[in-house]
Amino acid sequence: MNKIRISAVSYTNTKPFIYGIQHSGISDKIELSLDMPSDCAQKLIDDVVDIGLIPVAATLSLPQWEIISDYCIGAVGAVNSVFIFSNCDIKDVKYLQLDPESRSSNNLALVLLKNHWQLSPELIRNAGDYAQSTEPNTAFVQIGDRTFGKKDKYKFVYDLAEEWQKFTGLPFMFAAWIANKPIPQDFMNEFNAAMKYGLDHRAELFDELPMRDDFDIKDYLMHKIDFDLTEDKKKAFYRFLEYIKAL
Repeated sequence: MNKIRISAVSYTNTKPFIYGIQHSGISDKIELSLDMPSDCAQKLIDDVVDIGLIPVAATLSLPQWEIISDYCIGAVGAVNSVFIFSNCDIKDVKYLQLDPESRSSNNLALVLLKNHWQLSPELIRNAGDYAQSTEPNTAFVQIGDRTFGKKDKYKFVYDLAEEWQKFTGLPFMFAAWIANKPIPQDFMNEFNAAMKYGLDHRAELFDELPMRDDFDIKDYLMHKIDFDLTEDKKKAFYRFLEYIKAL
């Protein structure tokens, strides 16, 4: 049987899933690559992989897709790794520098700016340093591990999962395990079991992960990231797609 090609995000939030893959028999049945979120999405769009842990907004670029796991990268309230950092209060933002590694989070920022804050700042893509600007009315979308320990480095900080919940009353799903073609049910069952194994053994994973003085990785993976793909997260996912279409 040909191995199933899988792309997963290389961020810390995916470590429990990778641990589950590495400690189950499924590792012999797959080819796994670890990529930044935008590359995960592009690989699935280009059919370079069969399954990707992709930013949910990328499903809009897939002619065929299916969620193949009961687990995701989500949050109920603050996620502590997807932010708008800003030099000024959000209501005074005139320029927004987008994160080059993100699709869903950039779109989430735009959805919230338009619908939650009623703002339309000028968007800056591919800034020389997307995380910095001396312009006082500039804000910055930043995601993932590169945000760890940065909350005290900016004057104004907005957690986008928390702001989404304020706006909609719903949790948020940043990424899901998506297939671009039919996947055998027995493999999906085995894959789901591997994901569950990783989540059930986070304590053992912490023995392998380097810890940080400026960021609580254990709290992040036990409490801030919510991995269960609930009905409310699905509801939020489809609502988010409708908001993107209306941008």
